[in-house]
Order: sequence, then C-alpha cells, then structure tokens
Amino acid sequence: MAIKQLSVFVENMPGTLADVTDAIADAEIDIRAMSVADTQQFGIIRMIVDDIATAKQKLSDRNLFVKTTDVVGVAVSDEPGGLARAVRVLADNKINIDYLYAFISVSKKNAYVVLRVDENDAAEKVLVENGFKLVTDDDISTL
Repeated sequence: MAIKQLSVFVENMPGTLADVTDAIADAEIDIRAMSVADTQQFGIIRMIVDDIATAKQKLSDRNLFVKTTDVVGVAVSDEPGGLARAVRVLADNKINIDYLYAFISVSKKNAYVVLRVDENDAAEKVLVENGFKLVTDDDISTL
C-alpha cells in the first residue's frame, strides 16, 4: 500500500527549485508534499504529487535525474503527541525511519506524514495494527 515519491537530484544553485516547480506547475500537477535536502553542491527534492507518471516525464524532459521510491503515508491525529505515537510504534517494532516530512492538508482532524523506512511492509502492518490509517496513491488527490 506504499505511495510513490519522486526524488529529483539537482545542483544546489539559484533557480533550480523554481525550474522544478515550474515543470510541475506547467503540467497542472498538484504537489501534495515536498522536502528539500541539500549539500554544498547538490540537493534532493522529494515530492508527493497527484500525477506521478506525468510529473516524472516532465522533469525527465528537462534533463533532470528523477527516481521513484515507495514510501509510507500515514494519518496521525492533529494534536500534541499524534506523531510521537506513530514513531513510537515503529521504534518499538525495530523499524528504522530514514526520513519523514509532512503533507499539506485542509483537514483539522489529521496531519499526514510521509515516512521513508527500511521495511515498508512491516511498517504498514504495525501502524495498521495500532490503529493508524495509511494513505494510498488514490488518497493523494483528495487530501
């Protein structure tokens, strides 16, 4: 039930992020979540979008290196401790989190988090067993 994430590998220079977001906007694709990580010379832009195939193609057309990765999307209570409970479930089950970032959502009931973990299937299983709702690719456009 993992969701698809785009990772775009770019040079760390003025205008690069604008070029990436322009490509997505020109294709009328909605960015639901985004994370930018950088080093002195390079960066990784990670995104959850509502049309992954088209986004990947549009970015590749601009000679950008794009990779698709399976990640776990999970809804957590939008209250103090909501994220802590999900992270604790994974820690207690010895599932490592490589990174995480949040979704954009209009919901006041839930916050949405993207998790890159070392074992997607195991993470999804223990999260569901502990009452968390997973986010699917089909959910992305309706959040």
